[in-house]
Amino acid sequence: MLRRRRAQAAAGQANVGGLLVTHAPDVRYLSGFTGSNGALAMAGARAVLFTDGRYTTQAKAEAKGLRVTISPKPATVAATEWLAEQGIKNCGFDSAQTTVAALTRMRSALPGNIRRSFFTAADGLIARLREVKDADEIARMRRAAKVGCSLFEVALRVIAPGIPEMEVAAQLELAARRAGADGMSFETIVASGKRSSLPHGRATAAKLPRQGFCTLDFGVVLAGYCSDMTRTVHVGKATPQQRDVYHLVLDAQVAAVAAVKPGATCGEVDEAARGVLRRARFGRKSLDKFFTHSTGHGVGLEIHEGPRVASKQTQVLEPGMVITIEPGVYIPEAFGIRIEDEVLVTPRGGDVLTAASSKTWIEL
Repeated sequence: MLRRRRAQAAAGQANVGGLLVTHAPDVRYLSGFTGSNGALAMAGARAVLFTDGRYTTQAKAEAKGLRVTISPKPATVAATEWLAEQGIKNCGFDSAQTTVAALTRMRSALPGNIRRSFFTAADGLIARLREVKDADEIARMRRAAKVGCSLFEVALRVIAPGIPEMEVAAQLELAARRAGADGMSFETIVASGKRSSLPHGRATAAKLPRQGFCTLDFGVVLAGYCSDMTRTVHVGKATPQQRDVYHLVLDAQVAAVAAVKPGATCGEVDEAARGVLRRARFGRKSLDKFFTHSTGHGVGLEIHEGPRVASKQTQVLEPGMVITIEPGVYIPEAFGIRIEDEVLVTPRGGDVLTAASSKTWIEL
């Protein structure tokens, strides 16, 4: 109920009389409903969840304190008809989550005299509310992060020269299910040897080398909430240069974690990591030249949420936000290193949710 009141207030600030919420994570956030087909219609203090007959029992069990309507019509059409009947003049919807075909179908359910003027883009309105987590969400995310940390210990027992990357990923995913996870937050990344220089190198049939880095990026979904972490280990004996670059990435990551606090901008946190790498050299180039993505992103019901922790981003961090800190260095056809933690913004600074998993140099 509190979340819906906050959504109603946000709608008022956006000058829309109602809301049609169709993005599944937003619907879940506001109603508790986890089914694959649902639309939440809000008009002032009134709210109705629309879904189909497959979810009759589930919707009534999950969407407690909310009116549920089972309709043979598409949920968005039934919701649109109800909103028009409430006498509101305009209704906000998220155009970033709505296809042209869906919007056409929604408009077709309206009387002709309001068909063109009824819907107003209110992009990201619910997504912005979701950026700041409440106590229940934080507790769920702590549990998800704890399970994620335990998977790294599984990986360390599996990793060995000649083991296929896909086998490492499979063992992680099996352990996640056994630990009670709903599933993985995203397709598990296991990238070894030269493939570690691929920032998003999905696990393949390639075998782990006798000498080289292995980057593991993985997360679980537990009670609906995602975790996300990355660790990089070295298989075999490393060169002094490889050790040095690893510790420089670690220094950058630690500096960015230390920069997390209420009032800091996302750009300042990004610069804390990037500055460390900018001052270090790899041959004739600054290591910053090999850091090819943003420092982090928000996490929650989705693996990628706001805020975006990147260069020149002016959004200010607030207590309750959960972000990743994940600088990396990727040297083409040589090796790559990424280290990632999940960090909760607290009134005093940053609380690392994935602290149970060591970031110290590991040579297997």
